Amino acid sequence: MTDDLKGRTALVTGGSRGIGAAICRALAASGAAVAINCREQIGQAEQLADEISKSGGRAVAITADVSQRDAVAAMVERVAAELGPIDILVNNAGIAITRGIDDLTEKDFDRTILVNLKSVFLCTQAVLPGMRAKKWGRIVNISSGAARGAGSIGPHYNASKAGMEGLTRGYAARLVKEGITVNAVAPSLIETDMMSGQPQLVSRIPLGRFGTTDEVAKAVMLLVDNAYMTGQTIALSGGMAFN
Repeated sequence: MTDDLKGRTALVTGGSRGIGAAICRALAASGAAVAINCREQIGQAEQLADEISKSGGRAVAITADVSQRDAVAAMVERVAAELGPIDILVNNAGIAITRGIDDLTEKDFDRTILVNLKSVFLCTQAVLPGMRAKKWGRIVNISSGAARGAGSIGPHYNASKAGMEGLTRGYAARLVKEGITVNAVAPSLIETDMMSGQPQLVSRIPLGRFGTTDEVAKAVMLLVDNAYMTGQTIALSGGMAFN
């Protein structure tokens, strides 16, 4: 562990596994107290919090549906009470409902926008008062290569991630003078549960392998550490090009 982020509190939505868990570990290793949010998998979140605590860090597991305003407000209040006001927000929670154009329903579309995009708005709005009071904050949104390319999940997913990057730029431009940076990381084809059983996708990656969750976490940490970088999206694509 280091003391780079000692005294800072971080909230990672969808933090119990995969990319979110790797980000939680990286933040904790840099000295931040970490709130691990999940919607249902509280056992995994508690296990991760215990792992961080045993390594000398501070962490709590919190269940909340981040697509619901009241749940977000209660979560932010609890984090502040248990760990301190939130300095770092990583909007990682999301769903990926694979659909083609012909079987994509209005329900699929609405649910994807609600969880992947509205949650970013709700969580950002909820943490901003505390960040503004300190004149320091870091917000990192986990986007996707699908924000710019065709992707394999569906146009509803493309729209949710493109919208996330629009929010990123919009907030960044309006908060730049207040010590708060807002950036995004856009991974493509990372070795997570979502990619399990799809080894054929490796052929699309010039580097010849899936990315790792730790590589995504390193990109997040770069943004947390850099006070001059805001309104940007870091693409992690293994060399894949997007139009």
